[in-house]
Amino acid sequence: MAPMSSGYVGILSVELHFPESGSLKGKRKHVKSAKAQLRQRFGMSVAEVDHHDLWQRSRLALACASEGHRELHELLDAAERFLAAQDFELVRVEREVVVPDE
Repeated sequence: MAPMSSGYVGILSVELHFPESGSLKGKRKHVKSAKAQLRQRFGMSVAEVDHHDLWQRSRLALACASEGHRELHELLDAAERFLAAQDFELVRVEREVVVPDE
């Protein structure tokens, strides 16, 4: 019997800046839309993890899984490109790849 492949888990931590936002309501509209699109387009799990009370900043944690290393990096790259192309600024990105069996 062949050994079972564990796959790969990718985690992105992204810092977003909303220079046009004048309220928490305005920021939340952008965050809610970005989270929904990341889920729909890329199948990612997404949570806002910091800066909840700031009008112009947010930190999101995104996670996804793939059976192949290359496919995982392509998915993470696509999500990063998507965020960089939005009406807000992508200030910082941290990336981590986890191999569950290691």
